[in-house]
Parts: sequence; C-alpha cells; structure tokens
Amino acid sequence: MSEAGSSAVLWDGRLATKPDAEAFAFQASIKVDKRLVFDDIEGSRAHAAMLGRQGLLSAAAATALDAELASIAAEIRSGALAIDERAEDIHSFIEGVLTERLGDVGRSVHAGRSRNDQVALDIRLYLKRRIPELRDEINAVISALLDIAELHAESIMPGYTHLQRAQCLTLSFHLCAWAAALRRDVQRFDCALRRIDECPLGAGALAGSTLPLDREETSAALGFSRPSLNAMDSIADRDFALELAAVCAITQTHLSRFCEDIVLWSSEEFKFIDLAEAWSTGSSIMPQKKNPDFAELIRGKAGRTTGNMVTLFTLLKGLPYAYNKDLQEDKEALFDSLDTVASCLRMFRGMMKSACFNTERMAAACTSGFLEATDAAEYLVRKGLPFRKAHETAANLVRACIAAGHDSIARMSLDCLKLHSPLFEADVYALLEPAACVATRRLTGGTAPEEVRRQIAKLRAQTA
Repeated sequence: MSEAGSSAVLWDGRLATKPDAEAFAFQASIKVDKRLVFDDIEGSRAHAAMLGRQGLLSAAAATALDAELASIAAEIRSGALAIDERAEDIHSFIEGVLTERLGDVGRSVHAGRSRNDQVALDIRLYLKRRIPELRDEINAVISALLDIAELHAESIMPGYTHLQRAQCLTLSFHLCAWAAALRRDVQRFDCALRRIDECPLGAGALAGSTLPLDREETSAALGFSRPSLNAMDSIADRDFALELAAVCAITQTHLSRFCEDIVLWSSEEFKFIDLAEAWSTGSSIMPQKKNPDFAELIRGKAGRTTGNMVTLFTLLKGLPYAYNKDLQEDKEALFDSLDTVASCLRMFRGMMKSACFNTERMAAACTSGFLEATDAAEYLVRKGLPFRKAHETAANLVRACIAAGHDSIARMSLDCLKLHSPLFEADVYALLEPAACVATRRLTGGTAPEEVRRQIAKLRAQTA
C-alpha cells in the first residue's frame, strides 16, 4: 500500500488541519482491531452485494468490489499483503486498498454505511466465530475432568468447608463439581451468543439511512438471525461486551478456584496430587523445589478478566446514548479476556490430564478429624431422635473423643456411645467407616459411587 494510501482517513474531508503523527497514533486502533480484518471484509462483501442488488451500485461495480475484497482476504492470509499499521483502523486500511486498486468503485463501498455500524458488525461477526471456539475449549476441559473422574469413582478423600475437613466424598465427586461449574459457563456463552446474533449493518451513524438499503438481506447473508431493532441502540449497545467480559470473568474465577485446590493438594501438607514435571517449575535458589506455577498463574490471571470487566462497566456507565470515541476502548479489554480464558483453559486441561493422584494419602486423611460426625447424627435421626438433639449428641461425642485422645467416633466403645445415647447399636460402626459414609449418600447430587457415575454420564451427554 502506498504512503498516501496508508495515511488516508475516512473523515478527512471536514478538517483542514489534521492531528500530528503522535496524536494520530494515539487515537488510532488498528493494532487492536486488525484481528477483525476478515470480519470486516466479509461485512463489506455482503454490503457491496446488497448495494448492487438495490441498484445503488452497478452490477459491474458490485462484482468488482466483491472480487477485489476476496482477493485482499486471500493476499492477507497468504502474507502477500501485510496490514499497514500506519492506517487509523482496519476499516480504513481495507477501504484504502480498495480505493487504490479500484478508484471510484472502491470509494463507493461505504454508501449507506458508517464506521459506527461497521465496527458494531465486525465485533459481532468476530464474536460469533470466537464464542463457539471458547465453548469447545471448555467442553474439552470438562471431558478431561470426566475421564479422570471415571477412574476415581471410589477414591475416597475429605471434603472441606472453611478449609477444615468436613465430610467424606470421592475424588470423582469433587471433579464432577468442577465440571458442573464449567457446564454453566458453556450455557452462559451460549446465551450470550444468542443475544449477539443480530445484525447492526444499516444502522448508519445512529439513525439509519435515506438510501433504500435491504437490512434483512444483509443480515441473512451474514448469517445473523435478525437485523437489530433500533438504529441508535445498534450503535450505542455494548451489552454484549459487558456480558462476555462477565462470562469470561466467571469462567476464569472457576479456574482460579480449581487451581487453588490444586495448589493446596500439591503441597507437602496435603500431598493429594503430583503435578507432572512438565507442568511445574523449579526455584532459582532452592534446588529441591517443584512449584505449581501453572496453577498459580491461572489463578492469578483471574485478576485480568475481573479487571477487564470492571474496565468495560466503567467505560460505559457515563456515556450518552449513541456513539462516542470512548467505545474504541471496548475491544482491547474484551479481546484480552477472551484470549486469557482460552489460554488458561488449554493450560488447565494439559495440567490435569498429566497429573497423578495419591489416593492412599487421600483415603488416610478421612480416618481422622471426625468426618463421620454428621453420619452419627443422622444415624440417631433415623432412630427417631430430633435432629437438633442428634446434632448435640454427636458434638458431645466429638468432645469426649478429643478428651480421650481419639480422632474418630468409630474408635469409641459401644458402651461409651450408649452413655451419650441409648439409641446407638453395634451396626453404627459399619456406617461410620469412610467408604460407608460415601456409599450411603445416594440422593441425587450425592457422592455415592453409583450416583457420581450417573452425574458423569449426564455431564457427558450435555457436553456431546
């Protein structure tokens, strides 16, 4: 592209004095929006075709524009044409190339169109491609977790509340909990995609056009389900950016919480998980260290996506309705969130697929800490004792065990148990074993192995 073409802007007819080089670079966006290049070309091809069918361009001009836009796309893909970052934005770059090659025919492509609806269109087209890719990444993580879960339906481990040992469950159950959270993220992306699926092209600067455009035609040609309802809202709307930034932040927060578990589990104090060396790093000073840096970095990157979401809300909250240059700042934050989540999902999946679990250590952690206390209380409830009295009885049992130096109710004699409640019988001991505490939780959503296998099957079906 020539020097003149690279510096041309779409709005220079009005102003006799232009911004200097530094100021021009400050307000340019091509370094961020160049990733929209193929979406911009796709939108321009549909727009040019519609202009031809509506008689706003000759058939020859419409054909020439379509062919040249297709050629530009092919040249960019092959590397024969480089995007010139001296241009103001990707829209100016593409129109500049068209004008250089086709003259007035190139200048005619923008009839009935503003950069306002062009930008809104390009972002929506881009997101319609990108969201399914993210959804596939999440589903791949879910599948990887379920593969591991299928191997550990009976691998007993402690469950925690307040980071204190709480009740017995299985590793499979814990991994299904992660998968269920990610499944909701897929649903959120799907819902966001449905709301993005409307075409703003034809909204113009904010009030539509006097030209006889066919918005329904271009909407259908570009694969949208409908044209947008109101031209001003089409231009002002960045709800989709807010929504996607929020969904990204939620997804990244889920990954962060999972990684917090992994960081704890990989510590010497827990030793529940052994991360592969390829997914660990060492210390620059301590030779013995094997650090869970990938898990920590995924956890840390949650701050980026939360910050991007706040950036977008702050950006929009004070804007009058319709277009303002502030909206140019929407893409960098949104694109960064999309990129961050995508990379973290890939890293998390690789890390988990190569991890090994110390199931003996997990099981041993269930034999102390009174994880069976709730089971003892519910045993008494089944015998007819009101729950609050049963709860008090189990709590007193725990205190008595601690005083006697026991670390489990199951280690107390039946005579001692009966001192606290005559309802205790010898059959209670079998029910207080960790495996029994897990197996008896057969309710929907519970941790019994057969129920967890049902959860795995359901999550598999939803992910397919």
